[in-house]
Amino acid sequence: MAPATRHYLIVTASYWGFTLVDGALRMLVLLHFFKLGYSPFTLAFLFLLYEFAGIVANLSGGWLATRFGIPRMLAVGQALQIAGLAMLSALDPGWTEAASVAWVVVAQGIAGLAKDFTKTASKSAIKATSAQGAGQLFKWVAYFTGSKNAMKGVGFFVGGLLLDLVGFKPALWLMAGLIGLIFVAGLLFLPRQLGKAKSSRTVREFLGKSRGVNLLAAARIFMFGAREVWFVVGLPVFLYAAGWRFVEVGGFLAAWTIGYGIIQASAPGLVARSPDGLSREVPTARLWAGLLAAVPLALALVLRDQSLWRPDLVVVAGLALFALPFAVNSSLHSYLILAYAGSEKAAEDVGFYYAANATGRLIGILLSGALYQLGGMTACLFGSAAMLIVCWAITFLLPVAAGPLRPASAR
Repeated sequence: MAPATRHYLIVTASYWGFTLVDGALRMLVLLHFFKLGYSPFTLAFLFLLYEFAGIVANLSGGWLATRFGIPRMLAVGQALQIAGLAMLSALDPGWTEAASVAWVVVAQGIAGLAKDFTKTASKSAIKATSAQGAGQLFKWVAYFTGSKNAMKGVGFFVGGLLLDLVGFKPALWLMAGLIGLIFVAGLLFLPRQLGKAKSSRTVREFLGKSRGVNLLAAARIFMFGAREVWFVVGLPVFLYAAGWRFVEVGGFLAAWTIGYGIIQASAPGLVARSPDGLSREVPTARLWAGLLAAVPLALALVLRDQSLWRPDLVVVAGLALFALPFAVNSSLHSYLILAYAGSEKAAEDVGFYYAANATGRLIGILLSGALYQLGGMTACLFGSAAMLIVCWAITFLLPVAAGPLRPASAR
């Protein structure tokens, strides 16, 4: 097996395990505190520092991975995740609600740093190990992104299951043990110099991205914000209020995410390829973005019918359909950021892009709790549709040629 392929498989496998734990942690925290009686807006607040920390981690993690190498940043992310899990396990049921919320928010902030340090390093490793042009790059990105999202879906189910079977604290320690094994494996099997290059020396140089990177980052803010608007708080609370059990809520979110991941991994077969890697892919991204915006808009309009039979099943069916265009769009974006990124400082460009991703999730989480409290699931879906229309408009500005990787003044 070629070294590049071996390194790609090691990074992918380690990120699978990390993502499994990250998905389980999300479900554990959401369902555990909803069971304790926390309001939808308070539940959203629990994840705010998690997403804000993701913005910081992506911006700094790309620079650090370029300077110190990808394996070191993977190890830092995994160590932080263990620390966050240990902190959550120390939560005392006898504390006041304010003290509990503050403790969980800080622990989630550590988990947010962990997740995005690990994600940025892992995605950058694909660019560093891909050696056969745009065709291999698209396939490797699609498989990595799709498989890790499928694993996150498994994590949602595992989180709900563990909460039912062993409880909150034992589940956290089990997950910390798994991350510890992944940490050791990464130190043993990945070369320390992977992805290491000359990092940017000034803020101006770091922020001097190509037009394609900047526009794609803007589109990403609205696309992932549009998913989080209904996914993080709105849908789980809506289904639980409709009579679903924790394991059933976790099971649906798991099935949705696994299906979404499978479609992502299959995206190269759904997208016409071009020799330059952009001239067909960018127009295809515009088409799928338009299709995506139509789904939550139509679903929100249907939910306005007060006589609707089993609105929970209608929502489940509509959001299952949402997974198809969302997965194809996400896979295309994950490929395009690496196509637009410079190979020498790919980790910095990827980190900048995923900081935008985390910004969108942060906005979406805030809106998810607020809109659900104001107008229920219908309001969440209208909010999602509005954000996706903006995302669709931005895709018409994306360049169909890579162009200069950085402005001349930033080189």
